[in-house]
Amino acid sequence: SLNKALFKHYYSDLKTMVTELNEQTDLIKIVSQLPDVFSKDEKETIDEAEWEIIESAAKEAIAHINEFRLSEGAVLQKELSSRIKNIAQLLSEVSNYEKERITTVRERILTHLNETNLTVNQDRLEQELIFYIEKYDITEEKLRLKTHLEYFEETMLLPDGQGKKLGFISQEIGREINTLGSKANHAELQKIVVDMKDELEKIKEQTLNIL
Repeated sequence: SLNKALFKHYYSDLKTMVTELNEQTDLIKIVSQLPDVFSKDEKETIDEAEWEIIESAAKEAIAHINEFRLSEGAVLQKELSSRIKNIAQLLSEVSNYEKERITTVRERILTHLNETNLTVNQDRLEQELIFYIEKYDITEEKLRLKTHLEYFEETMLLPDGQGKKLGFISQEIGREINTLGSKANHAELQKIVVDMKDELEKIKEQTLNIL
């Protein structure tokens, strides 16, 4: 007789491996030949009628596995989408502090120069300030981060086997968040970056469960 629990266990493990290797094979036949899937009796062979019963039971077990995976996948997708949207919301809050951030950087530089009591050419100073402030511009980082977030959501809607791709996109998201953090120079922006990183870490943990 068929050991359904063991069959499901073998099938689930092999399905994972086959998906990762992108191979096509008859898993039912392979699993049926594995140890202890069928209890031993005096008969060495299985006739056609018995095989039909076995195949029916195996298909039922597979259907349960697939149903569980679909349900689990839907929950995971919803969770990931929620966290991506959280990062997008945090990103939208960055613009609230950008003007203030640049003003703060400018004032900090001018204050430092005044404290040194150096005589500085004003035109040259303005040029240097513009150059320095441009180094802290985060327009490109914001745009790239927005693009990566959208790409992550789009990739989740593709067929199975996107785990590695989502992991790669997560790394790109992390790179842009880190750059935002290094250029922030503003307490509130730093807090936003920390919150983004927290959301991203949870995303990375969850993408490990995707094939």
